[in-house]
Amino acid sequence: MTELTSLLYPISVFVLAILVGFEVISKVPATLHTPLMSGANSIHGIVLVGGMFIAASAHDPLAYTIAFVAMVFGAANVVGGYVVTDRMLQMFRKKPVAPKAGTEGATGASRGQGSRP
Repeated sequence: MTELTSLLYPISVFVLAILVGFEVISKVPATLHTPLMSGANSIHGIVLVGGMFIAASAHDPLAYTIAFVAMVFGAANVVGGYVVTDRMLQMFRKKPVAPKAGTEGATGASRGQGSRP
């Protein structure tokens, strides 16, 4: 029973974090959701650090498994945040301008059919 009471505090913090997170995210307008989430996902590198601390202090297979899962999810969030942010930033870059077809290489002189002297 002591194991259950020792897990009560972390579980209650986890449940409260879920409820607060859901409440905060539900108030964000749809146009701001993607930029905010990509930034938030890239900040989740702290989950990686937490997973490393759990793995360093683990003494049983369950703690190692939880640390591994935390590090995998944290890494996926960080990489996903940077990928989404990069895709959003690519939308604002100027596209290279292709030369017009009539200005380069389309004249007869450039094809070896120039006028005779």
